[in-house]
Amino acid sequence: MKNQFTWNRRHFLKNVSAGTLATLAAGSPTRRAYAEATSSSRPSATADTVILLWMAGGMAHTETFDPKLYTPYETGLDPNRVLSTFPSIPTSLDGVQLSEGLENLAAVLKHGPLVRSYQAADLGFILHSRHQYHWHTCYLPPQTVAAPHIGSWIAKELGPKNPVIPAFINIGQRFTLGEKEELKAFHTAGFLGAEYGPFLIPDPTKGLESVRPPEGMTAERFEKRRAIYDEIVKSSPVGEFGSGYQQESLSRSMEQAYRLLNSPEAQAFDLSREPKAVYDAYNTGKFGQGCLLARRLTEAGARFITVSSEYVPFLGWDTHENGHERLIDMKRQIDAPIARLVLELKERGLLDRTMIVLASEFSRDMMMEGRPGATVKDQVHVPDQITDIKHYGMHRHFTDGCSMLMFGGGVKEGQVYGKTADERPCLTVENPVDIAGVHQTIYHALGIRADTHYDVERRPFYTTPDGKGKAVLDLLG
Repeated sequence: MKNQFTWNRRHFLKNVSAGTLATLAAGSPTRRAYAEATSSSRPSATADTVILLWMAGGMAHTETFDPKLYTPYETGLDPNRVLSTFPSIPTSLDGVQLSEGLENLAAVLKHGPLVRSYQAADLGFILHSRHQYHWHTCYLPPQTVAAPHIGSWIAKELGPKNPVIPAFINIGQRFTLGEKEELKAFHTAGFLGAEYGPFLIPDPTKGLESVRPPEGMTAERFEKRRAIYDEIVKSSPVGEFGSGYQQESLSRSMEQAYRLLNSPEAQAFDLSREPKAVYDAYNTGKFGQGCLLARRLTEAGARFITVSSEYVPFLGWDTHENGHERLIDMKRQIDAPIARLVLELKERGLLDRTMIVLASEFSRDMMMEGRPGATVKDQVHVPDQITDIKHYGMHRHFTDGCSMLMFGGGVKEGQVYGKTADERPCLTVENPVDIAGVHQTIYHALGIRADTHYDVERRPFYTTPDGKGKAVLDLLG
């Protein structure tokens, strides 16, 4: 298993990196191609801002938002009997239940649709970074060009709401451990240019450090260094920092960061300005702090914000063992902060124009790896009888039935969309939703046309492959 995993990681990274370099060197679109990309007419927008709450690592649907028959732990338990390891709880939607540990989210469920029929793609051997690449870009890796992140598309098409606040901000994901290079492959604006890439805040409590000079550096020295670097980028031969367009885009991104550094809006990144009672209510850890920062940045005028539970192999939602006990803590981390984020945006009059999306790359199951008809090699051993609590929970990767939550931004309140089977395999049986449908639903709410594209290497590159993605209009009011 280890050799196969390593080969797939290296194969993915090698091909993605080659596509990125090719785009930066020769395949970048001209400015004219950008200007002529799409028709000027747009669908009527119901949202201005998107907050993506990213459950990195594979959130089991039967343990969270789509509970099945509860089977309590006992020694000698047949794993085939285990569909959910938590009992169900009632919600603010009549007849709809969630999994125990999500009581706060259950109370706000009436404010948006619950999607129970997202289907992840069949990518062969399951690798988290490949599925995350696909979810965030809508394109199957590897690509011959660097595919933009959905946040970058939105930043490019709509621009910043506040010219000082970065349009696309990513909170909570470090790039210093685990599959760090693979994660970097989709945290990028690709051919759109660096100015539309994510403003990275790995630690929400240190948000101000992202917009300040390094400790010990004077403002004068920082300004001098910035000017020298900017001059190097602008005067370098084409190709050293990418194409001419990419060099100009990199220079503009630096100018944007500098404007923020010297602006009063930088205070939006400072969580210490929140009342202690509010901070404590969000503070379930880094993810909860990220939700609080997302609320502050929404108020300040950010366009697209990701708050990630952070993907680190075998941690967080990546429950290859100890699934039940790990999910107790994961649900504690997300439940109160997300519910409070929804309610505070609503109280401030911002939820109507702010779309919140909670999603994960795929789900998990006790017994099946992949999906029926597309099963892949098991990456987790499950014994014939469960005699240790570490084997109690959902440990294998399951791609056919996944849950999502949506709030605000014009979504239809108080509905459950899609259905999965009540017996294993708990696959989608009604209203399947794919990633192109998810992306186009978000774009539609923002008023971005479905045929939006740019010419890259003399070929059209659409927001969804070949421009064929269809918005799930039943999710919108």
